[in-house]
Amino acid sequence: VQLVESGGGLAEAGGSLRLSCVASGSTRSIKTMGWSRQAPGKQRELVASILMHNGYPTYADSVKGRFTISRGSAGTISLQMDSLSEDDAAVYYCHALWGTVETGLQDSWGQGTQVSVSS
Repeated sequence: VQLVESGGGLAEAGGSLRLSCVASGSTRSIKTMGWSRQAPGKQRELVASILMHNGYPTYADSVKGRFTISRGSAGTISLQMDSLSEDDAAVYYCHALWGTVETGLQDSWGQGTQVSVSS
């Protein structure tokens, strides 16, 4: 499975951005997809994830009520980010957990997209 992110950029504090991720390859074998972020000097943080078979989302406490993860057609997800703060500035990575009995579980990561927030 290969992942391509889009939608990063610059937003003002309090503003919004929407990230999208499109998977290709064995999309039918994807179990979960999600977004993680990493700011300079900080550890990578799982922001949100979603179960692909039923759309059930989970969120980090730091983004609950502000970010919304959703799934589209097979292998696509989006992350709507509202009420952005400078603490949200980071490189955001899309990832997917996928696999079959034959392949076993594997994970794939996108290249990342930069989100910057100005005060």
